[in-house]
Amino acid sequence: MAFEGLTERLQKAMEKLRRKPKVTEADLRETMREIRLALLEADVNFTVVKDFVKTVREKAAGAEVLKGLNSAQQIVKIVNDELTKLMGEEAVPLNKAAHIPTVIMMVGLQGAGKTTTAGKLALRLKNEDHARPMFIAADVYRPAAITQLQQVADQIDVPVFEKGTDVDPVEIVRKGMEVAKQNHNDYVIIDTAGRLQIDEQLMDELANIKELVNPDEILLVIDSMTGQNAVNTAQGFDDKLDITGVILTKLDGDTRGGAAMSIRAVTGKPIKFVGEGEKMADLDVFHPDRMASRILGMGDMMTLIEKAQKNFDEEQAQETMDKMRENTFDYNDFLAQMDQVTKMGPLENILKMMPGMANNPALKNINIDPKQFAHIKAIVLSMTPEERENPDLMNPSRRRRLAAGAGRPIVEVNRMIKQFNQMRKMMKQVTNGNMSGMQNLFGGQMPGGKMGQMAMNRLARKMKKDKAKRIKKLRKMRKK
Repeated sequence: MAFEGLTERLQKAMEKLRRKPKVTEADLRETMREIRLALLEADVNFTVVKDFVKTVREKAAGAEVLKGLNSAQQIVKIVNDELTKLMGEEAVPLNKAAHIPTVIMMVGLQGAGKTTTAGKLALRLKNEDHARPMFIAADVYRPAAITQLQQVADQIDVPVFEKGTDVDPVEIVRKGMEVAKQNHNDYVIIDTAGRLQIDEQLMDELANIKELVNPDEILLVIDSMTGQNAVNTAQGFDDKLDITGVILTKLDGDTRGGAAMSIRAVTGKPIKFVGEGEKMADLDVFHPDRMASRILGMGDMMTLIEKAQKNFDEEQAQETMDKMRENTFDYNDFLAQMDQVTKMGPLENILKMMPGMANNPALKNINIDPKQFAHIKAIVLSMTPEERENPDLMNPSRRRRLAAGAGRPIVEVNRMIKQFNQMRKMMKQVTNGNMSGMQNLFGGQMPGGKMGQMAMNRLARKMKKDKAKRIKKLRKMRKK
């Protein structure tokens, strides 16, 4: 997972700082040294690191910080704010044409995931904006490039305009634009050719396409696993084409994350989206503040909530919350929730978005096998309807029957039932705004130390406010 090494190093540096009763100039110098080494090891551009550390040191060295109360927490806040600023401060939306179609050129080197990312973007536009996008297949050089684009397009039901490999790409784009206007497509996504490296022939062709269509977006797709080379690539494309934004792919892979932290500072161009998975739905808006929070080990609850909102039925979710609050949550609800959670992506990635969990020892190198969900499902489906509706019926003889019916060891059945009961108890407390349920789950200690506790306390306050708003809304409805 991206940033794991950086997150661990930064958390250790901040933890050392928090243990000091008073932060001195020497403590600050040591912390800045740790931050500098952590960023350099994460493959962040040297000049970017130098400027970042200088800015943080200057802001933290002020008398009001070092001599004030909670100086360590103030320094953490400064680091968080500067990380956010480094990556762009806020999410930047796609440019949109005044009149349809909005034209998006996808550019990048071979192997960066350009064609797949074009499909992910088209699906997002369909789902989020109810748009009618169209692809133009302008990569006539790479073997099977057009076939790959057609396969991607078939998965998401988006049309492709192509003229084979014997027609000039500029002419293909010209004719494709005419078809898009006739069909009233909202967006045209041009899948351009890539190379193993930047060359004049490639850039001349892309410049000619740009001159022809005057695109609203020129999005550079970069493989984040290429590290510092990603910044050099971004500079090369920006010098020739004046790109409007960047999409980082494979951010869920074994990458140190330096590209995400360097590109904006070096090129001045925003990262607009990040790809964190292989599914077509795995393309997320890049939020610098949330990424900074993740890097510092404070989780990313907003992204987690948004993922849940996309994948959970709102009415069913409210019904489940009510059942948890009333302690009537049963195995039928558990099955439904499990199906919806698996749609959100790998469980280990979801857990790491929780505050303080990014480098929790219990999650270190965790890899949850999807088969485990299948085994749990088999156990639950081996229950009678009465047992699913009443979890308290699970006596030893029934458990032995479940183990035989599901073909799983009795130990596994007992463990699943114990975990279900713990979860039901914890969620009842959490839905009532009592975070001690979460603390009990981790043996009385909130993960991530003080940083995790602060983030979870903020979440608890938000949940209480939301609960108060719901009650107020219900009272108004009753009066009407």
